[in-house]
Amino acid sequence: MHTFLLKGLGRFCVALMLTTSSWAGSPVKYTISVVPQFSPAQLHQEWMPVLRRISRDTGIELELKLLASFPKFEAELMKGTADFAYVNPYQVVMTKSTQGYIPLLRDSQPLVGVLLVRRESVFKSVYDLNGQTIAFSAPNAFGASLYLRALLIEEQGLKFTPRYLGTHPNVFRHLARNDVAAGGSVVSAFNDEAPEVREQLRIIYKTPEVASHPIVAHPRVPLKVRDAISQAFLALAKDVAGRALLKDIRFPDPVLTAYEKDYLPLETLKLQQYDVPEKN
Repeated sequence: MHTFLLKGLGRFCVALMLTTSSWAGSPVKYTISVVPQFSPAQLHQEWMPVLRRISRDTGIELELKLLASFPKFEAELMKGTADFAYVNPYQVVMTKSTQGYIPLLRDSQPLVGVLLVRRESVFKSVYDLNGQTIAFSAPNAFGASLYLRALLIEEQGLKFTPRYLGTHPNVFRHLARNDVAAGGSVVSAFNDEAPEVREQLRIIYKTPEVASHPIVAHPRVPLKVRDAISQAFLALAKDVAGRALLKDIRFPDPVLTAYEKDYLPLETLKLQQYDVPEKN
């Protein structure tokens, strides 16, 4: 019995030594925050299995920090609180001059915003929605609100009353209940919605494609840690269990990304005028 315990303890100590020596001189625990497109409970359920796998594969513990609202999330992002974060494309641009978060990975599929109406609605095009109330998850949700609203106003000449409901599921359900004329979202969130809700809605407008939400790292995170986390996410796509985890967070095909290539073009859109200050 003693021999068994000693052997087990020895294996644990060796594993611990390997983990700590691999990251000598830097902490092995980092925080990661996730943009609140969905409720904290849903995000916790979806992201924790992924983070446990990444932590196991790298020896770097990732502690999930969730915030209940867009304003709180963006306030912490602008302060650089999180070491890593999963953010929308515009939030990369927002923090470039302040915290300088570095994009590491994005999904290979582009981000596409959509405008939805009820399937039986009399509204056939965006022009029919002039003067109506349109629901959005949050003012500064990029593809589902900020970019979409800018295009509807600037390119479609639409005048409407925005109503902000907090999350994508809230938008879908208010729309299905006929509480609003239309609702903004993104293709990935719409496809992820329950079939019984999705079948009640139809898309009448899509935005142009842009690079999707990236996982970013604060510059204070050492390069070797950033690289290890990036490679661990890429490795998940190479096995069945890993692909299932990535699908659950709507990140099925991670690829490496860079600000200059994928997010610098967003600076030219001048979306600041549609940025709505929100209360925490």
